[in-house]
Amino acid sequence: MRHFLISLALVIGLAGCATASASIPGEDVIVVGVKADQPGLGRKENGVFRGFEVDVGYYIARRLGASRVTFKEVRSDNREEKLDEHSVDLVLASYSITPDRAHLVTFAGPYYVAHQDVMVRRGQVGIRNVRDLAGRRMCQASGSVSTSRVISGLGVAAELVPASSYSDCVAKLRAGAVDAVSTGDLVLAGFAAPDLEILNTPFTDERYGIGMRKGDIDACEKVNRAVTTMYQDGTASWLLRKWFGSSGLKLVEEVPQFEGCS
Repeated sequence: MRHFLISLALVIGLAGCATASASIPGEDVIVVGVKADQPGLGRKENGVFRGFEVDVGYYIARRLGASRVTFKEVRSDNREEKLDEHSVDLVLASYSITPDRAHLVTFAGPYYVAHQDVMVRRGQVGIRNVRDLAGRRMCQASGSVSTSRVISGLGVAAELVPASSYSDCVAKLRAGAVDAVSTGDLVLAGFAAPDLEILNTPFTDERYGIGMRKGDIDACEKVNRAVTTMYQDGTASWLLRKWFGSSGLKLVEEVPQFEGCS
């Protein structure tokens, strides 16, 4: 907590003299796109966004020189659209860096490397790893690439059941409408509950990036420097433990290897 407060105070102090350095349009006010229905990462409660990605977005925006940071909801299926229409300036929304997406947006980061895993109902028989999803009903959140890693990447012939979001997927899992939900472990950890179980059998790397409008290389490099500082000053470790320390996941607290701005 002390590390976070010290670094946050430093960022706020820097904001007063660095506002003009931010290359993102609307540098006085930076708008960060986050999820509104993913506990632990980004969730809107009583009109306020809370979560790991919300805190990281606030830290980065302040480092860019913003005097004010605001948040708007994005979904997996409209992140690029929200950037293109200038509704948001940065997107931190379990946004895995992929070659296809990198054609549409510029990615900074990753700010964390998660791992895809599987969540089932606790006590459910017959599913102990991703291979056991063959012939089972797996939820497919709109706009997410996680299910393609199972179906196309691993060749596991699961039956896909569409859903609007991972919150919807978890509701379907609890209701018995699907047998499993598979995505990054930080997303799953946010939904952890006594009646649900994460298998802890990871099978991919999920490089969560900060999305911004295509071609904003200057801002991308500044964001990468902010992420590095966030790990070096202890803020990243504190935030990871704050939001996921009780989940049982092994958290990585070193600076991730950046993809490079392009």
